[in-house]
Amino acid sequence: MNGRETDVAIVGGGLAGGLIALALHRAHPEMRFQLIEAGAALGGHHRWSWFDSDLPEGGHALLAGFAKTEWNDGYEVAFPAYRRALAAGYRSLASSDFDAGLRAVLPASALRLGSKVSALDVGGVTLESGDRIAAQAVIDCRSVLPSQHLQGGWQIFTGRHFKYGRPHGLSQPMIMDASIAQHAPSGNRSAYRFMYVLPLAKDELFFEDTYYDETRALDEDLLGRRIDQYAADMGFRDGVEIGREKGILPVITGGNFDAYRASIDIPGVAMAGARGGFSHPLTSYTMPIAVENALAIASHAHLSGPLLAHFVRERANEHWRKTSIYRALGRMLFKAAEPERRVDIFQRFYRLPEDLIERFYACRTTLPDKLRILSGKPPVSIPRAIRALASKGDPLIMENTE
Repeated sequence: MNGRETDVAIVGGGLAGGLIALALHRAHPEMRFQLIEAGAALGGHHRWSWFDSDLPEGGHALLAGFAKTEWNDGYEVAFPAYRRALAAGYRSLASSDFDAGLRAVLPASALRLGSKVSALDVGGVTLESGDRIAAQAVIDCRSVLPSQHLQGGWQIFTGRHFKYGRPHGLSQPMIMDASIAQHAPSGNRSAYRFMYVLPLAKDELFFEDTYYDETRALDEDLLGRRIDQYAADMGFRDGVEIGREKGILPVITGGNFDAYRASIDIPGVAMAGARGGFSHPLTSYTMPIAVENALAIASHAHLSGPLLAHFVRERANEHWRKTSIYRALGRMLFKAAEPERRVDIFQRFYRLPEDLIERFYACRTTLPDKLRILSGKPPVSIPRAIRALASKGDPLIMENTE
């Protein structure tokens, strides 16, 4: 058995694991760590986007080395009743640039790619190959697991990246175009749906068809055709596809977080990323949360494995408490609104002040914000709203149904 010893073993080279490794390396260049990833590249196949104001102190410095697309002149949203321009700067990072940025900075000896893990414990990580990596601390950043202890629905999407033979003329992102037909892929059933458009270069556009639904099913071909039609309606019929992504993300509306964690906790192992509960329950937004967590973990990296695990667990508990407003809104979306009227909830929300909207996405919603969001005439019937807020939602069974 070929062994290796390290100070910190990070299992999972996605956004959470990669940023933790980067933050550790910058804060403690003398510290030995291993970033263990089953795939051939770091970050998988994703695109992460965020508002410039989302990042915590130190966040801009942490992300400074990555090649990313930046828009400083605001963005737009559109709904059946109105279109609105907002001023916040917006950023987007492709996983290929995430991979390249990490490889340029992290020691090659710290990267263990193409390495599947068979077990991890307080003392280290065992690979499927039989290799054992002994570690003073282990951080689990693998993908989220299925659980009967969480409730909610799903955010389902397909994205396509096109290159054109001419400038497209668009300068601002369209973060949410919900003026389109609110149809789920399965027949005529409705779901909250919107199109997302990013002008990544003067001759490149990224389109993403996203919808919220109770049913976990992704029809990539249908979503791809809807993207083709949407692009054609905008006058872009001649694009060459140069990239594609897809995803099914949990929208958490309730649950027993302690029971969820107890079902997957490994004694003495810290659990970060979505598996550890670090995501936006309603939007599945991850970048600002992952950045904040990486910086916090790096600042406590000299703790023993069990103490580091306790520290990260307390952060997860606090994150669960402070994000209750987003789970409540998720219940309103899935349980209070008729499927064809779910768009009304977001249409009402985007009429609110822009600084409130920014805090909402960054998971920094204040008590006055909560009162503002929940006050006034609701976009659903009051009896249905009361029942929805009292419910928790459907169990999130995350088995693969594709």
